[in-house]
Amino acid sequence: MADTIRVSVRVLDKLMNLVGELVIDRTRIARLGHVDLSIEDLREELELVTGHLSRITTDLQDTIMQARMVPLETLFRKFPRMVRDLARRLNKQVRFVISGEDTELDRAVIEQIGDPLVHLIRNAIDHGVESPEARRAAGKDPEGLVQLRAYHQENSIYIEVSDDGRGIDPSKVKQIAVTKGLITHDQAQKLDKSEVYDLLFMPGFTTTDKVSDVSGRGVGLDVVRKNIERVNGTVTLESEVGQGTRWIIRLPLTLAIVQAMLVRVRDTTFAIPLQAVVEILRVDEPQVRMANGWHMIHVRDQVIPLVNPGDVWGPTFAATWRTDQANPVVVLQAAAAPLALAVDRVIGEQEIVIKNIEGMVGHVAGISGASILGDGSVALILDVTGFTKEVRRLGTHMRRDDGRYERSA
Repeated sequence: MADTIRVSVRVLDKLMNLVGELVIDRTRIARLGHVDLSIEDLREELELVTGHLSRITTDLQDTIMQARMVPLETLFRKFPRMVRDLARRLNKQVRFVISGEDTELDRAVIEQIGDPLVHLIRNAIDHGVESPEARRAAGKDPEGLVQLRAYHQENSIYIEVSDDGRGIDPSKVKQIAVTKGLITHDQAQKLDKSEVYDLLFMPGFTTTDKVSDVSGRGVGLDVVRKNIERVNGTVTLESEVGQGTRWIIRLPLTLAIVQAMLVRVRDTTFAIPLQAVVEILRVDEPQVRMANGWHMIHVRDQVIPLVNPGDVWGPTFAATWRTDQANPVVVLQAAAAPLALAVDRVIGEQEIVIKNIEGMVGHVAGISGASILGDGSVALILDVTGFTKEVRRLGTHMRRDDGRYERSA
């Protein structure tokens, strides 16, 4: 995409008006230093000015964000021809259906998801949709269906790539993972369906023996996930053998400003993107159980691992766990399965501005950036997907030690 963006005159006029309002507020604040007012009158005047400033900055933010929004049609329109060419090349019959192309997304996000979508669509045609002969033998329409769908839901944009092809066989995925030495046979037997599908995103993992230049070069899905996570998105899949596969990409509306849940762990404030927060609980010691080396809590119909920030970043970031009272826990929705995070205190929701910190401190596993809060302090932004991966990589679990849960490998 080009380095320019078209903005209507109406939007520019609105921005000019808002800037004018800011100039007026600046003058009102400067005036307060030169007038003789009582403390009560000064407080009332400041409340009026700050209230007006809050409304103006919100309008300014919304207007600028709207100016950055671009319809997905700018990206989707290149795919029909690609699908036709691939289908012809592979001697397959494919009907390609697009919906939701008028859904708008931040231009910076659109720039990052083009390559992942190309790979998923190619994958659907190459590995998903069967040949006309195979489809007839299976009692299907010889013409396969591939769908690209976008929609807006719960402050996120969802993009789905689906096909009505052969689907993904979990038993085959486990067998390949064991053969490649990625997991043991015993580990494979304990994996649920979502964990099996998560193996597909491991570097170099492929379910096909035939390398092609269409979609499978032994690499790909790991890069797809990395690119999507780079814009704070997630990718998951659903599949049924013989019925097809659906890839689900969840993306933030914008990269600059997000709603977050602020929590405190010792002396550090963390900001958790609100779209990753399922719920907040208070957990008593008797509610915690051990299973497969993990501390687990039972949340309605699910048993969820309980993890402490100290498990990943060391004792300095270990939340205090009290045995004589209920402890705050944030349930997070990671890519594969929920995860419960122990914290010391839940501060509340807040809109935050994301700042990149990699150039200053390098890459920190599980941290995607930082934000300056209203009191001038810094909050670290939790990368839920990266944090979950690091927990799995370390193979850590929680154990109580003098009232705290410390890291234990």
